[in-house]
Amino acid sequence: MPEKPSVLFVCVHNAGRSQMAAAWLTHLAGDRVEVRSAGSDPGHAVNPAAVAAMAEVGIDISTETPKILTVDAVKEADVCITMGCGDTCPVFPGKRYLDWTLDDPAGQGVEAVRPIRDEIKALVEGLIREIAPEPAA
Repeated sequence: MPEKPSVLFVCVHNAGRSQMAAAWLTHLAGDRVEVRSAGSDPGHAVNPAAVAAMAEVGIDISTETPKILTVDAVKEADVCITMGCGDTCPVFPGKRYLDWTLDDPAGQGVEAVRPIRDEIKALVEGLIREIAPEPAA
């Protein structure tokens, strides 16, 4: 893993799970990790319930916009994480691919999105311990 690993989160619409994951990783790892997210069929806006759920924990994703998945985004990532949605990414040698099986927050209220948000946080914390642990004091 390079000194500053790059992570790409992918879900179909890039409007819920991948946006929350990217926000958690940015929030928890700071500048130790380069973070991107994208979708194979991006939505028009980030899911309002995901925005509300993240706001509850002090993370603002209200200005984020869904982005299209590109081959270059996958090439540039050290770790590519799909979000349990059956999306496929181009496969390149030397990349690490993970699939996190998560419920889809699309069409759900904030009450249903909270457990997804919390599960994503736990997965992101595990990822950080593996690829970008805190430097020893």
